[in-house]
Amino acid sequence: MFDVSTASLIIVLLLGLVLLGFHVAVALGVTSAIGIYLVTGKLRIVEATLASTSAEALRDFTFAVIPLFMLMGEFIGRSGAITDIYVAINKGLRRIPARLAIATVLGNTVFSFVTGVSIASAATFSRIAYPEMKAHNYDRGFSLGAIAGSSCLGMLIPPSVLMIVWGILTEQSIGRLFLAGVLPGILLATLFIVYIIAVAILRPDIVGEGPKHVDPDDIDPALDTTKEPLPLIRFLTSTIGVVGIISAVLGGIWFGVFTPTEGAGAGAALALILAVLKGMTWRGFIDAIYSVGKTAAPILILLLAAALYSRTLAMTGVTTAVRSFFVDSGMEPLMALAIIILVWFVLGMIIDSISIMLLTVPIVEPVALAFGFDQLSFAIVGIIAIEAGLLTPPFGLLVYTVKAAIQDSEVGVQRIFLSSIPYWSIMLFAVVMIILFPQIANLLPDALM
Repeated sequence: MFDVSTASLIIVLLLGLVLLGFHVAVALGVTSAIGIYLVTGKLRIVEATLASTSAEALRDFTFAVIPLFMLMGEFIGRSGAITDIYVAINKGLRRIPARLAIATVLGNTVFSFVTGVSIASAATFSRIAYPEMKAHNYDRGFSLGAIAGSSCLGMLIPPSVLMIVWGILTEQSIGRLFLAGVLPGILLATLFIVYIIAVAILRPDIVGEGPKHVDPDDIDPALDTTKEPLPLIRFLTSTIGVVGIISAVLGGIWFGVFTPTEGAGAGAALALILAVLKGMTWRGFIDAIYSVGKTAAPILILLLAAALYSRTLAMTGVTTAVRSFFVDSGMEPLMALAIIILVWFVLGMIIDSISIMLLTVPIVEPVALAFGFDQLSFAIVGIIAIEAGLLTPPFGLLVYTVKAAIQDSEVGVQRIFLSSIPYWSIMLFAVVMIILFPQIANLLPDALM
């Protein structure tokens, strides 16, 4: 039976702990334990619920998908294949204005197929692309805006960690979610490129058109275009390796050859082979394992806490009450969706994407379904909106990641935020397009699965 006071206490306590700086997993766990105790009045039931939730989570093979996909991305990243492909894209676009910024968007698109983590994309391309654009007289804010904005593709183009988390929380097919993100991801990448070309035409000085003053210290030796071209065999090895791994893993999942977990394992094994062929050392292998462990462990703990939180919401009736409130309020479906998106934007200013998802998706997805929104397209809308929050001041994590990676004292965080606004606006436009035309997200899943 729904208890307003208990439900209110759970929501207020959770938000209060998060705003006070407690780790989201701790906040979820404490809130869940207190909520279950208030409903049942017995510590034994709290212990039993925690134990059963933990046991079910550990037995769920879906939880292995995240570290395995991250391991695949780590191996490919350490192989140097992405850098090779970026250099090739850069050289192949010589006649196109703002080719370095366009190469960054295309490179981030390829990298997104590998890692599925936008912060990893931001850190990587800050080191790969920024020195080259800086050396070619690109406006520094424009360069970093392109890096931060296009890094958002990492959470939309599969295999995306956010999609995996969303699938776990809502018990949807991860394969269908992966497929649903492909066309919106391509749409976003295309809109980013159109914006970059438009700026290059209207403001050629921003993209380095004119005399070039190159500081040798600003250029990564691997990307120095003044040196001889990238060897063909190296380019082919990198391209065939990355494309082959992506095609094998995603194609196998989409066509039912293996499950997402099996696909992630196969991808990690293939990526290891590629990394070894391209010279990864034993020390590099150990570092890759360690790096994935440091990143994946907190995410898995968060998922465990979120599973317990979802049970608490069900037991206290919060989810049902919130859904009933929206449905009975008489507001239009689009108004309800606008409120949900606004909440995501606000939360994006202060906490990370996965935490936002864990806190809100168990509550808002039933509301969206009650208003008749398509489940797949709502997932994509949610992922884009949550990811846009990472570009939103004052605490947009992607912007701070880029700032930390470049170590350039002449560029402030405010300038990067300002340069990211066009990309944030494009993402908002993509959200509107998917709301109006949900077939953008549903076309591939319906055709292939």
